[in-house]
Amino acid sequence: MRSMTPAERRARLALRHRLAPRARTDDVLAIARSMVVLHATDPATVFLSVAARSAEAGPAAVERALYDDRTLLRMLAMRRTMFVAPTELLPVLQASTADGLAVKQRATYTRIIERGSDVPDAAKLFAEAAEAAHEALLARGEATGAQLGADVPLLRTQVDPAPGKPYSRPTSITTWVLVTLGCEGRIVRGRPNGTWASSQYMWSPVETWLPGGVEDVPADAARAELVRRWLRAFGPAPVADLKWWTGWSAGDVKKALALLDVTEVDLGGGTGLVLSDDLEPAPEPEPWAALLPALDPTPMGWRERGWFLGGHGPALFDRNGNIGPSVWWDGRVVGGWAQRKDGEIAVRVLEDVGADAEAAIEREAARMAAWYGDVRAVPRFRTPLERELTS
Repeated sequence: MRSMTPAERRARLALRHRLAPRARTDDVLAIARSMVVLHATDPATVFLSVAARSAEAGPAAVERALYDDRTLLRMLAMRRTMFVAPTELLPVLQASTADGLAVKQRATYTRIIERGSDVPDAAKLFAEAAEAAHEALLARGEATGAQLGADVPLLRTQVDPAPGKPYSRPTSITTWVLVTLGCEGRIVRGRPNGTWASSQYMWSPVETWLPGGVEDVPADAARAELVRRWLRAFGPAPVADLKWWTGWSAGDVKKALALLDVTEVDLGGGTGLVLSDDLEPAPEPEPWAALLPALDPTPMGWRERGWFLGGHGPALFDRNGNIGPSVWWDGRVVGGWAQRKDGEIAVRVLEDVGADAEAAIEREAARMAAWYGDVRAVPRFRTPLERELTS
């Protein structure tokens, strides 16, 4: 069995994730394709993930790809997580993941409406509100949730989401309906109201990005294609990592793998999978440093992270498994960082990395400070070291 050591996996990571200087690019779409998708639960992550992998591309380049060229779009997909994906990947994500998620979303929100209101037929109300909201958005071309709520009275239906709980407050069904329409591939999140770190988006019909709508792809073929892309970017990796990243059942993962030509490799203490045409050793990259943002797709690409994280997890992760801003040196996490209120990038290295590494990390910190400019972005999920650096 071919052996792939942690050192080789780190070399592959450096080049395929465009973190080594010679692998960086100012092509925002190419960066997203390299990672399969960019994590977007925290809107700032998308921009800062591009910053770490580019030489000179600034926030305007990311905005241009998202809102002008429309080669990227936001959508809920794996693990009910928000991602920014290459537009051409939308049919694959829709068939492999989002269609199933949409069914679950409708069922969940219908139950909440039944439990928290006097609506006689929650499923019917939800369906009628969704169709009316879609029609209103097609007429407007672009709108906020509040604008659509003004157009469609059904969206203003009030529901108590947690009856009997002291923290529960009546809320309209607007967001639930729009999120579900997004999962169904009928509408997409557009430009935010505010800076690139804002999470208040305009909504647009999907035809704005894809004039013909979302192409139908067989679910099995879509899952196989997504796995192929993930293995190219993140392989070799255990099947458990793939199951975690996709959020699929073990059966769906097994069926997807059966459609691909994959090879088992020895990861030293366990086995992993790699595409069979991808067994050649990776060239050794030059030493490199990177400051990756909270929820960056590199550390969030695997469930088992010991080969690059070491013992730094308690300082850098919150209790729900979300990673904060991390400092990398030669393929390993060696510390964390944070943006302070005055814009300073504060860095803490958690192990001895040597003078050359510290100098490289300082250069990356200066580059990241310039990238932020006047924008201040607090990570949505605060981690122990990030809180400490900003206290």
